[in-house]
Amino acid sequence: MRVGVDVGKVRIGLARSDNHGMLATPVETVARDQAGVSDLARILAVVLELDAVEVIVGLPLALSGNVTASTDDAIDFAARLKRMVDVPVRLVDERLSTVSAQSALRASGRSAKTQRPVIDQVAATIILQHALDSERASGRPPGSPVEPTERP
Repeated sequence: MRVGVDVGKVRIGLARSDNHGMLATPVETVARDQAGVSDLARILAVVLELDAVEVIVGLPLALSGNVTASTDDAIDFAARLKRMVDVPVRLVDERLSTVSAQSALRASGRSAKTQRPVIDQVAATIILQHALDSERASGRPPGSPVEPTERP
């Protein structure tokens, strides 16, 4: 079981894989806590509840591949999460995941207003599914590992 995380400025989407690592499904949306306490605590609880073996965090790069403020935020969030969980945390390129999630929800007939509560979950599902598919195709873990660092 793996947990996928889409880190946003306001909300964090969570997804999970099945036990075989074949299919990702939405779990919930967590409100972003700028103090970094309640959001990380909830994600830790989900990781423990699901007995996850790995956490996949989306890495939002610019379409050009350049680093943005959102990229730095996701890297910092993943590093703080890694200090809390006892399983590997990996960063995986998530370019266009939110755009894909919006398109999928629009195609299912959801309006922009009704998308808001679930868009982050769908983006996390897309990120995790991409990571699962990539690993199956290449035989290698997706993305790059987040190394544990000391708390400042």
